Amino acid sequence: SIGILVDDAIVVVENIHRHLATGREKVLELIPRAVDEVGGPTILATLTVIAALLPMAFVTGLMGPYMSPIPINASMGMLISLAVAFILTPWLSRRFLAGEQAQGAPHTGGGPDSRMDRFFTRIMRPFLAGRRGRRMRWLLLLAMLLMIAGSLYLVASRQVVLKMLPFDNKSEFQVVLDMPEGSSLEQTTRVLDEIGGYLATIPEVTDYQVYAGTAGPISFNGLVRQYYLRQGANLGDIQVNLVDKHQRARKSHQIALDARPAIQAIAARHQGNAKIVEVPPGPPVLSPLVAEIYGIDYQGQIRVARQVRKAFAATPDIVDVDDSVEYPSKKMVLRVDRARAAQLGVLQSQVVDALATVLGGSDMGYLHGPNLKYAVPIRVEYASEDQADLEQVLALRVRGSGGTLVPLAEIVTLEPSHREYSIQHKDLLPVVYVTGDMAGRVDSPLYGLAAISERLEQEGGPRQLFVSPPDNPYEYSLKWDGEWQVTYETFRDMGIAYSVGLLLIYLLVVAQFRSYVVPLVIMAPIPLTIIGILPGHALLHTQFTAT
Repeated sequence: SIGILVDDAIVVVENIHRHLATGREKVLELIPRAVDEVGGPTILATLTVIAALLPMAFVTGLMGPYMSPIPINASMGMLISLAVAFILTPWLSRRFLAGEQAQGAPHTGGGPDSRMDRFFTRIMRPFLAGRRGRRMRWLLLLAMLLMIAGSLYLVASRQVVLKMLPFDNKSEFQVVLDMPEGSSLEQTTRVLDEIGGYLATIPEVTDYQVYAGTAGPISFNGLVRQYYLRQGANLGDIQVNLVDKHQRARKSHQIALDARPAIQAIAARHQGNAKIVEVPPGPPVLSPLVAEIYGIDYQGQIRVARQVRKAFAATPDIVDVDDSVEYPSKKMVLRVDRARAAQLGVLQSQVVDALATVLGGSDMGYLHGPNLKYAVPIRVEYASEDQADLEQVLALRVRGSGGTLVPLAEIVTLEPSHREYSIQHKDLLPVVYVTGDMAGRVDSPLYGLAAISERLEQEGGPRQLFVSPPDNPYEYSLKWDGEWQVTYETFRDMGIAYSVGLLLIYLLVVAQFRSYVVPLVIMAPIPLTIIGILPGHALLHTQFTAT
């Protein structure tokens, strides 16, 4: 906004000085004429810039809150710069130039202007001279079309990578560890400590903090990816802090990229799954690559999810592959032999209470004392190692009606089973998520999605949906979400909004020139900007993003 404000003021000042150099009146007489001469174009330029920026306020989805401040702030800056150009700049000119007499005579040719005229004539004359000029104009049009096609080829050949948002250089990243269900807290801690030992060898790492069995403090990622809900002996997080970005050569993304193979190898040795999670620069999603599996039967959804996960894992540069299906863990059901228990005088409620006491703990009484402000509960339960030993649990004795102690192993039978899966829902439909990320030379999830989609089609995978949710919940289908969904919604809204913006600019220029053809000539160079933008990104090895 400061740059726009200065530019508008400079236009007015330069016009005043031009009048001073070519006229003979006093500056007080020239200021109104000079301001009036550039007033119309300045107003038009201000309104067209506002019209170009205004559509960004209508972007919906997660990107909406990020886009809306731009048109609001920039439009206010444009209006302020217009007020400065018409009010403040003439007033300052009057204060500093009051009493000066214009010197010189009207411009009569020669000097830099004449050289520019000769240069312009030499370049433009071949395009304006008769039949030959017509041929040259067609050749020029063909050359521009070829340059546009060549610029678009840079995208097709992946020399310019398309991505929703560029990577940010943060001072932190996170390691998320998932061990198999049933893993002890001690085993999870050992794996986290081993990963931490590797992290300590990275020069840019200042410190790290391990959270075993619980989630770390709620962060930008944890809020949307629901990491703050991670509780369990088989789960763990590591918060990794880096030195300030001005004190290291590598960016945080490159550090995380280089650390990923070693960290995942450590987790894989212990049958775990470790993911490197970076703080996103924009709207966070569940994961950059998200496949939502829908269907009528949850077991069928799990089978389809396994097929999709194999496609994820088999695609080059796809990392951090995971799904929302819980690890199948065993469950032992203890069924009381009622006839045998009745013969021994043991009630079923006694068995239940005894198991609840040794496995979950129970307060048997309270400890009171003169130095105790509050009563201290006396809690009885098995030690952790005994709770994990089923034979030790069944060796527990309960008292029968005759006073005899009866081991639980005599009155219960064991039935092997499996824990029920926790079923996640989205829009009231059961869903299984398959997630992943893209790492490598391309480093854009959109290309990874296209590769996985093509592989699933070749393997006869489920029906894929890219825009709308499934219309038939009884059919197994895959809905792509994640960064793709944010990209689609953003570019859809921006495309529609900027079409309206171009129409507004056209109407403004029509009102200025009172012609329907001249505005088309003025707006014709807009498509030509692609000739500079895409090759520029290719030369600088920069990703083409929404920003």
